[in-house]
Amino acid sequence: MGPRKKRILMVCAILAGISIAGIFILTAFEKNLMYFYSPTEIINGDAPKTRSFRIGGLVVTNSVIRNTNDLKVSFILTDTMNEIKVIYEGILPDLFREGQGIVANGKLQSDNIFVADQVLAKHDENYMPPEVAEALEAAGAEIPYKKNKYPK
Repeated sequence: MGPRKKRILMVCAILAGISIAGIFILTAFEKNLMYFYSPTEIINGDAPKTRSFRIGGLVVTNSVIRNTNDLKVSFILTDTMNEIKVIYEGILPDLFREGQGIVANGKLQSDNIFVADQVLAKHDENYMPPEVAEALEAAGAEIPYKKNKYPK
């Protein structure tokens, strides 16, 4: 085999190696992505059944039920159009309250109950996670802090 063929073979091997590495990186990246879904998107069947994702919305007033024996808590999230029951076992953030926007990470069960691994709450009265605000706006809900506070 001549030197030219060896160079071409070497370039092809390097390109194949880079391509395979790129495919592995993109596959790993895709598996670790956490997509956001609103309760309406979950009800419509848009959310994955086999992998983790994020859900967000407002905690429905009087929907929080705490177990007295352990740290299990269940509550209902809404985007003002649809509601999803969420079950979480652990300590909720100090800022978790009914009527406020939250985001939860976890998986959807076959009965459309979301089992959360983590619950994230807003950090002040004017903040709402961007995904939750967008989902509420898409559902046609009025977001209190977005009212025209500072007219021109």
